[in-house]
Amino acid sequence: MKTAFLDYKTVDPGDLDLSPLRKIAPNLILHDKTAADEVNKRIEDAAIIIINKIKLDATALHQAKKVRLICLVATGTDNVDLIAAKEQGITVCNIKNYCTDSVAQHVVLSMLALSHHFDEYQVSLKQGLWQKSEQFCLLEYPITELSSKTLGIVGLGVLGKAVANLAVSFGMRILVAESFKPENSNKSTEQQKPEFKRVPFQDLVAQSDVVSLHCPLTAETKGLFDLQAFKTMKKNALLINTARGGLINDKALLYALENKLIAGAALDVLDREPPAADHPLLTSGLPNLIVTPHIAWAAKEARQRSLDEIAKNIACYLKGEPRNVVTG
Repeated sequence: MKTAFLDYKTVDPGDLDLSPLRKIAPNLILHDKTAADEVNKRIEDAAIIIINKIKLDATALHQAKKVRLICLVATGTDNVDLIAAKEQGITVCNIKNYCTDSVAQHVVLSMLALSHHFDEYQVSLKQGLWQKSEQFCLLEYPITELSSKTLGIVGLGVLGKAVANLAVSFGMRILVAESFKPENSNKSTEQQKPEFKRVPFQDLVAQSDVVSLHCPLTAETKGLFDLQAFKTMKKNALLINTARGGLINDKALLYALENKLIAGAALDVLDREPPAADHPLLTSGLPNLIVTPHIAWAAKEARQRSLDEIAKNIACYLKGEPRNVVTG
């Protein structure tokens, strides 16, 4: 049974153990990357397809007559036409909770880097300002503690809860934005810690010292952080986004940072990835903006876990007991 991994290098640059996957899928074919015009050829005789960021639309799926299982190296399912897959009897499985710790520690790292002005102090050091200082330390930029500050979580799923739990250990107060979907607004919060108070979105952005985004990109959340949201935020507020780039209006963010409507932002995702070389958020040169190349999820342990979870999904499917099925 042929298994084709269409974009293997998005997960493994060469430091992972592939043996669990090869054991369950001995006829595994690895493709470092797959262009859109190569997809049909590479899946036409495969029974199992593994993808991370490759898109499989209805046209591609209708031509893949032998495909029985699609394994997503991700939790999100937007790269596959699930309706078309179900119509053709193709099972689609995702993976869950594989990068929770990696993302959570990246969020905390971002909060600390911004609140301690790491980038600015590194620049000062390279410019020799500490070496020339008349004092034992350099106090160019004000450092703030996280303790007693308020962290606003937008999207209290597994990732949001993990970040909130770490923030509590720093002595932070937690606020959670109410659901953007009316049918979920009255959902029980019995399993939440007492500190996790739910408030309307506008109240959250007005009260939070740090806002961390963990919600999906939907019609309700696209461009959620616009100029009005930034004007509502505290002047000392920090914004952290490890979710989806489209949650933030880029022009509004640049304006907010340039005009000190907020104190700083750390982004691990952009609206288009990879971004263009002239993307305004990459060329702004703003000292209070940190951009990382979508690596919050990518700790070695998390990437290894993703492959191991794919192996488990395939093994369960072959036993007739599929897990993590998203096709209903």
